[in-house]
Amino acid sequence: MAWRMIKAVLILPGTAVVIVPGIIYLLTAGTGFAGWVSPPDQWPFWAGLAVLGTGLLFALWTATLFVAIGRGTPAPWDPPKKLVVRGPYRYVRNPMITSVLFLLAGEALVWQSWPIGWWAMVFFAANSIYFPLSEEKGLEHRFGDDYLAYKANVPRWFPRLTPWNPPLD
Repeated sequence: MAWRMIKAVLILPGTAVVIVPGIIYLLTAGTGFAGWVSPPDQWPFWAGLAVLGTGLLFALWTATLFVAIGRGTPAPWDPPKKLVVRGPYRYVRNPMITSVLFLLAGEALVWQSWPIGWWAMVFFAANSIYFPLSEEKGLEHRFGDDYLAYKANVPRWFPRLTPWNPPLD
């Protein structure tokens, strides 16, 4: 299971959070859009580290739940076998995407890079199209009424103020 999870993390969020921002940073070097690392005596540096840390902890928590409870990974080629409705999944249906957005926002702050911030918006827009058209259809097919009840009670992007408590069987 460890290798399956490592592979899923390296390929999916690793691409969105490391490879694409790295390419953006390299392509903008020497231009008016180039970012620079915030010095530690400026607020964007510390704000960015706080946002990065929050995103990393959130990503680890959500991925751990997928393995421990769902017995799968976040990857579409190795999905969870059980619907995960614990921890942050009781508040929002896509906390992994939230964690990636936190990581990208933190990078944009630390590296003072508008293009990385724009990439975060493109990433969110792409997932806003992908999830309702593809991901959710697959979840409805795999988990049936359990997912439909979850979907009816837990918002896709903006968290509930209180956790959803699914009815016990």
